[in-house]
Amino acid sequence: MTACAIETATEDGAVGRTGITITADGAYAARLAGGREALFPERWTLGPEPYAVPLPLDQPEEREAEVLPLADGRVLIRRRVAGRHAFSLLYPTGPGTGELPLGAVESAELRLLPPAPDGRRAYALAPGAESTAVWLVAGGAFGPEHVAEVPGRCSGGVWLDREGRILALDRQLAGGPVKAVAVDLERGGEVTPLLQITDDSDDRLLLADTDSGLLLIRSNAPGHDRLGWGVLGSLRPVRFPECLRLADCAVTPFAVQPGQVLMPESCAVALRIDGAAGTWLGVWRPSGRRLHQLAAPEGWLAGAGLWSREGVLQLPYATRAVPCGMARIDGPADGLVPDVITDTKVITGPAQSEWPGGEPSWGTGTPIVYKPVPLQQAPLTGGGAPG
Repeated sequence: MTACAIETATEDGAVGRTGITITADGAYAARLAGGREALFPERWTLGPEPYAVPLPLDQPEEREAEVLPLADGRVLIRRRVAGRHAFSLLYPTGPGTGELPLGAVESAELRLLPPAPDGRRAYALAPGAESTAVWLVAGGAFGPEHVAEVPGRCSGGVWLDREGRILALDRQLAGGPVKAVAVDLERGGEVTPLLQITDDSDDRLLLADTDSGLLLIRSNAPGHDRLGWGVLGSLRPVRFPECLRLADCAVTPFAVQPGQVLMPESCAVALRIDGAAGTWLGVWRPSGRRLHQLAAPEGWLAGAGLWSREGVLQLPYATRAVPCGMARIDGPADGLVPDVITDTKVITGPAQSEWPGGEPSWGTGTPIVYKPVPLQQAPLTGGGAPG
């Protein structure tokens, strides 16, 4: 899953950050809440009846601060302080907020990576002129620890295993094309090629599911940026479904259904769709070959959500009436349009079919998705699944 931060105007005209980040196990989430001049961290406890706990301190937070929830309920915060990036853990203490400073990293740029699979550690990415540093900023023994230095300028960040050892990054070397690589954090940042659709195409990894091996990819190999899918370890080409190509809209996947062991084509995928009319929701699975478009629930913290193993999509939302809520959507069966179920309403939307001729692909006859060397012995690589 992924989370993104966008800005929206509230009814009273204040502008706030609506990005929210969810732990890998789906137990907690965290965001910066409040108005323009009074931002504060907020922790959500998820479940059948979600609730939020504000974590304000003596001064409001800056807009560029980042928060990330941990599996024990504490919230990591990154702040820019005098040219450095300072990290602290926040937690509720009765009526107030406790803070545990962890240290700081000096870097011109730095951002938190998505939550690690174990929920105990947190990492940050600091790109430099010729290389990119990976920092362990929470869960180490002595404050922030430099764990890897990857040649080139890196962005993105997708975990490829359940242990939080193999990290996929989108890397650019000396102004060349962007290629996704796998970085082994337990072997000093050893780099292995992951995506190589053509020699000069930009090939980025957006999401990965460790159970099925499903990969969601963005590449310009077909001539312009397209959203595609492949399977980790498969020798079949990446496919670029026509139904995911919407005119004048940006389509971004943010959650993949877990638990579909070695069955990547059966995984339901949730997508955020941004267009001139606003932001709405897409639900798609490779085997269905159609995109179900739905109105997003009111107050959706756009770009955030998680699937259950049973195929129920949960979307966090916040309104004045419900400051901490989760809308639920049953994943679509082939040919059916799902319903968005909130506390008060059901919203349906049309489904767009795939091309009659099937999905275009790229690079037939050559391995497209490369299995990182450190994963060669992993039992769930997807090598035998349709790709």
